Order: sequence, then C-alpha cells, then structure tokens
Amino acid sequence: MAVCARLCGVGQSGGCRRRGLEDGEEDEVRIEAGPAHSGPRGPRTLLQLPPEILVEIFSSLPGPELPSLAQVCRKFRQILNTDTIWKRRCKQEYGVCENLRKLEVTGVSCRDVYVKRINPRVKSGRFMKILPDYEHMEYRDVYTCLLHQYRHILGLWQPDIGPYGGLLNVVVDGLFIIGWMYLTPHDPHVDEPMRLKPVFRIHLMERKSATVECMYGHKGPHNGQIQIVKKDEFCTKCLQTDYHRMSGGRQEEFRTWLREDLGRTLEDIFHEHMQELILMKFIYICQYDNCLTYRRIYHPLSQPDDLLCPGFFKGTYGSHGLEIVMLSFHGTLAKVTKITGDPNVPACQQTLEIDLTRPVQLPDVEHLRNFDEMSRLVLDVQAQIHREQRLTGSDEEDGREVAAVRGEPGRPLLPVKRPEDKDANKVGAEENDEQEAPAHSFVLPDGVTARSEEYPRSCKMCFYGTGLIAGHGFSSPERTPGLFILFDEDRFGFIWLELKSFSLYSRMRDKFQRADAPSQAAFDEMLQNMQSWTT
Repeated sequence: MAVCARLCGVGQSGGCRRRGLEDGEEDEVRIEAGPAHSGPRGPRTLLQLPPEILVEIFSSLPGPELPSLAQVCRKFRQILNTDTIWKRRCKQEYGVCENLRKLEVTGVSCRDVYVKRINPRVKSGRFMKILPDYEHMEYRDVYTCLLHQYRHILGLWQPDIGPYGGLLNVVVDGLFIIGWMYLTPHDPHVDEPMRLKPVFRIHLMERKSATVECMYGHKGPHNGQIQIVKKDEFCTKCLQTDYHRMSGGRQEEFRTWLREDLGRTLEDIFHEHMQELILMKFIYICQYDNCLTYRRIYHPLSQPDDLLCPGFFKGTYGSHGLEIVMLSFHGTLAKVTKITGDPNVPACQQTLEIDLTRPVQLPDVEHLRNFDEMSRLVLDVQAQIHREQRLTGSDEEDGREVAAVRGEPGRPLLPVKRPEDKDANKVGAEENDEQEAPAHSFVLPDGVTARSEEYPRSCKMCFYGTGLIAGHGFSSPERTPGLFILFDEDRFGFIWLELKSFSLYSRMRDKFQRADAPSQAAFDEMLQNMQSWTT
C-alpha cells in the first residue's frame, strides 16, 4: 500500500518489510536519517516519536488514507483511535464545527434543527427519547458512517418532477446532512431572497448507523431511504407516506401547499387559466412525494471576460410565476437554461440565447416607448443575421467570415464592473472605469406587459437574443426574437417581441459549496444531457 511503502522507506517496486509479520507484531517504521552532526541524537523511527506528535501528523492526512495507515502496526492503530484526529478531518474536509459533547453550539444547534421539524404536540418526555445520543458518539463514527459514506450526494441536484424540475442543495449542516429545496419568492417579488425547505436529512441516531429521514409533511421527520443509482444520480424514497397526509384530505393539503409554496389562497386566484395551471402543478407534484430521482448539476464556471458573473437567477414567466434559471457563457453566446419549468417550456430547456456580438443601441426614452420602434431595431438585427447565413451557406463559414469583419468576437463589448474589481490596484481600476458602459435611461415600450412595474429605469447595454416559446406539453417549440437588457451585475431582462411580454431576472445570492464543475467540458456535457432529461 502507498502509505505503508512511504513509511517503510521502500519504493513502488521494493518489498514491504511488514510482509510475513504475524498479526500484532510491530516493526519499527524508520525515517530517513539526515546528515551526521554532533549533539544528542533524535528519534530514528516514527514509533519513537511522542504520541502527541504522531497525532498531529496523522491529523494532517486525508481521512480516506487513515484506515490504511491503521494497518501498518498496532501503535498506529491505537493512535488512530484518538478522536482529535477525526474531529480535525470532519472540520477541514466537511466544515463540521459542532462539539459532540455539547448540544448548545454557536448559532442554530442540531437540537434546534431537530425541534423545528417535530410536531409541537409531542410531549417533551417522548421527544427526548428520539434525540440522537451524541454524548456516546465519536467523531470517527461521524466521519466514516455519515460524512464519508454520503459524500457523493453533496452538492447541487435537480429533481425529476416532470416539466417542473427544481433545485436541491445537499450540504453538511452541523451534525446532519440535509437536502434543502430552493423555492422562489412569492410572485412577482423577484428581488426577494429564496426560501428553503428541507426535503430529507441524514444523521447518526446510533453509533455506526446513519439514519435517513424524509422531511415532507407536517408531522415531523419519518423513515426514508437514499439509494445512489449511478454516478451523479441518486433516489430518495419515503417509507411512511401517511406522514404526508392531512386530516382534511387533499383539499386541506392543496390549500396548505398553495399558501406555503405560492403564497396564495383560493380566493386570490380569479383567472381560470391560472387556476388550471396551479391545480395541474399540485396534482403532478403529489405523484412524486414518495419517491424522487435527482441528477447532479453544476454551477457555471466564470471567466474574466464574461459580460457579468454567471450563476443562478430567478425570473418572471407570466402566469407561470417565478422560475429559476442558470446563466452561462459560451464564447460569443450567453445561454439561459431553465432549472425549474412549466408545462409550456419545461425545466432543462434553454429559454434564452443571447448573441454578444449583436449589440442594440436603444433610442431615447420617448422613442423607446414606441413598441414598433423598438421592434424594428431588433428585427433589423435578425434580418442581418439571415442575410449573412444565406451568403455563407453554413453556420461554420458564417462564424469565420463574420469574425473577420467584426474583429474579436469572443469578448463582451463593455464588461460590467464586478464587486471584486473594487479591490484591484489603481491602474486596473482606472482601466475598468474607462471600459464600464454608461447608464442609459430605460422604460418598457407601451403595450409590453410585465408582472410588476418595479423594474430598473436604467440599463448598461442591450443585445439581440432569442427566446424559446411553445404550446402546452412543449408542443411546436420555436425560437423567437427579443431584446436582452443588462441592468447591472445582478439583474437583466428580456422583452419577448411575439408575446409583447417582459421578463425580469434577479440573481440568487445564495452561496453553494461543492457545486463548481470540474471543467468547462464537464459543464457543457451536463448542459447537453439536461435537454434530454425532459425532451
């Protein structure tokens, strides 16, 4: 083994001196001696080092290598039973800062997390019996039976809920692993923060045994299962679906879901079409409340010359309400992919595509109010694109010839100054000031509908783009022209010409861990696979 070979002082091809030793026999693990010098001689083997020094050495090694190290000799095995080593691995690898001997920890304690999901009508005596007994647990149990065992499900995931999708973030939260589902703010408050809803959690109720609990319903946590199907895919299953039911039946469940998830009541919904959409979504979601499949998704990678920081945004989609989208950059194109969707354009589909080499110069505010004037500007760009495509005969030739005419196509014309630019040196700051686009007054053209009149009244720049529209059931999908408006680093908009509708997008400010794609190629492959999930 690699650890044993390093400690024994032999190479990959050399023989291990531990071979042939009977179980329990100890062989001195020698370290290389330095140059000869006068003075008292130090320890010549690792076994001669004080135990506290060995604890420090072993604490700095990756957790997965420690079990192999325990097989070297009895002394190493005994030292690796020191809980301090595993406590440091839990903290450095997974961010666990809680003290197993104290339930009262900084911030929200594990007891508080548990209490919030327990039926308040349960008496305290019964409640105490179902709390984990952390005082008799060890950090080694937490690391091996919880954190390391379920490390593959940490990160961002998308549930397979038909056209609706979703965004799940599985994180280490105290001494729990919790799957948090992200819910958008109540329509149309796109600038408000996201709401979090626990879907499942994993923790140690007893030593050596992790417990999976489903968090759906209002009766507290109950038994569940998690199965890792294959790489980047896992399933959850509820084993006590009666916990999801309410005494008032489906009608009470519908009213509760309507109030908690959508922030509405039946009396608020007058439009018949909206009533049908909401009821359809509830019925669909109820079919998946006992078993769900999740597929891994990545946070888009950022490049220095991106127009703005890529990431997740929440946007308005008419009667469908607010939906989560992902903005990513691919050379001269910006792509906006749906993370949550609707029966018309489902999740995983590319809702917007922006051509960053096709800027649109807006007229003054008075002329901008005229929808026909704004529409003419966008359609002129579309006509120019069609002419170029006819001349070249193929998209590849078009890319080469147009690039030769335009110059360098891969960079935004005027990148927006990002928050991290404030810490740049003076020269860099002056260059950013020169490149930053001046603000331009903006107003929606007459006749363009918006979910709210609270949208920015100035913008940085505009580009030609296309939006994906379709009939019910994703029938007859087509890309139609529109105008992409960049307001600032955290907000952008899109005017759908054919629909005469405006969508406003606002950045999700949530921080995600273990969510970055390992490479741009892996992210592009994920995007390609996503479209097949709901097609």
